Amino acid sequence: VVKIGNQLWMSENLKTTKYNDGTSIPNVTDISAWSNLSTGAWTYYNNIPPNNAIYGKLYNWYAVNTTKLCPQGWHIPTDAEWTILTDYLGGANMAGGKMKSVTGWNPPNIGATNVSEFSGLPGGYRDYGSFTDIGKFGFWWSATQFDTDAAWSRYLTNTSSSFSRIVYSKEQGFSCRCVKD
Repeated sequence: VVKIGNQLWMSENLKTTKYNDGTSIPNVTDISAWSNLSTGAWTYYNNIPPNNAIYGKLYNWYAVNTTKLCPQGWHIPTDAEWTILTDYLGGANMAGGKMKSVTGWNPPNIGATNVSEFSGLPGGYRDYGSFTDIGKFGFWWSATQFDTDAAWSRYLTNTSSSFSRIVYSKEQGFSCRCVKD
């Protein structure tokens, strides 16, 4: 756990296979099955279990939307809570460098200092079933829906010190962090 401003954040990406009520979250490895989901699921990047130790699991937004992904007393941050974090770290243009781990990223890893101790890593993502950009990007879900098909998320990249806000399809597989209630 790390305190950033007035928020308490987990300092690693989620690695759970169960919701906080004990219900199992399906591990969906098939590309077409993942793309057609409208229920919660997780996967390892590239379906390779050792990626879990470093990057945690990738979850679709349907798993986030259950509100049961984090342990009791914690939750997936809303878009507004991500904005509070970003603003505390100096705004979107500089927050990313303060959030990125100084190792584990492909060069050039611009601006990485990790002074916030968020320790953001480039876990890549699952894009409609296929995997992409490990080493280059880290994406994290927010709990805030944009519309029926998409939700707000944030990302870091090796080529910038920014922490960017973007809308993505709920079928994407992104990392998740929890913030204290």
